[in-house]
Amino acid sequence: MNFKKITIGALLVSTTFYAQEPEKKTENEEEIEIEFNQEDLLKSSGDSACECVEEIITINKNQKEIKENINYCIDKQVSAYQLMAELSNAMNQSENSEKNSDDKKNVEVNISTDKDSQQYKNYYYDIESYLMQNCQAARDLIARNTESTTQLSSDPLALELYYEALDFTKEEKYEKAIENYKKAVTLDPKFTWAWDNMGICYRRLKEYKKAINAYKQSLKVNPNGKLPLQNMGVAYTYLGKYKKAIKAYEKLAKIDDTNPEVFYGLGHVYYSFLKEDEKALDNMCKAYKLYIAQNSPYRSDAEKMIGFIYQSMKKENNLSKFDEILKKNKIQMQ
Repeated sequence: MNFKKITIGALLVSTTFYAQEPEKKTENEEEIEIEFNQEDLLKSSGDSACECVEEIITINKNQKEIKENINYCIDKQVSAYQLMAELSNAMNQSENSEKNSDDKKNVEVNISTDKDSQQYKNYYYDIESYLMQNCQAARDLIARNTESTTQLSSDPLALELYYEALDFTKEEKYEKAIENYKKAVTLDPKFTWAWDNMGICYRRLKEYKKAINAYKQSLKVNPNGKLPLQNMGVAYTYLGKYKKAIKAYEKLAKIDDTNPEVFYGLGHVYYSFLKEDEKALDNMCKAYKLYIAQNSPYRSDAEKMIGFIYQSMKKENNLSKFDEILKKNKIQMQ
């Protein structure tokens, strides 16, 4: 495991500072006053990561490449956030020591540069979680890069209408986007991307029945369409039709059992609406492991849900089953 030892002044060899000011200073010594706040440090790092994400160019990039770009934006902030947070912890320790002793205390801060180390991962996950909660650009990039198995229309006018609709969608002018998508599918009824995006626009307008109808039209063309099945699960959930939501997710799981959104959706429905904690936990564990394997920032959402399920099962005195399900999924709770 690789570690860096940091000095406050030179940012090189060992971070050593004193709980009390030395009586004598050498020529090169400098009094440094630093005020740390963990939440502010995280916000600063997270906002910088978000600015980086907003600059990602998506043209000719697939979902995997975009996720790698987002991960790069997070990685860029980890070292600085890790350093300042560790210094903050060290300062708190020295202040506590000062209360109990008049002696000068040295505190050394070790910063891990090994991306596989638990220390590095902890700070990475902090920024990642902040990003997914506070950076709309990151969530939009991941959400809209769900890949479809069907190609674009070969009709030039349908394509033109489709791209205009995409621009309206980005501007959140969903009604105008829907008008264009409708014209596109009139010209080419097998244009599944237009049906899928029409459904997304209806969903954002909270017109869930119309969204489902659009997804169904897409599935008539391609019964194995991943995007419409996934979004049907979401729309049925909003309508309170939980069994239909589960059926949509389960059908998608048979087509693609590597899609974490399937298991997250199932876990969410079982926990939030059907109150079936054990099924919820099993599915959420599957989602969490897939997010980890795919290095997806959505892992923080699954982790949070597992925490909610833990609290629920704890109230029901069912933690033995909680541990059993985690063990079955080869997950260790920290």
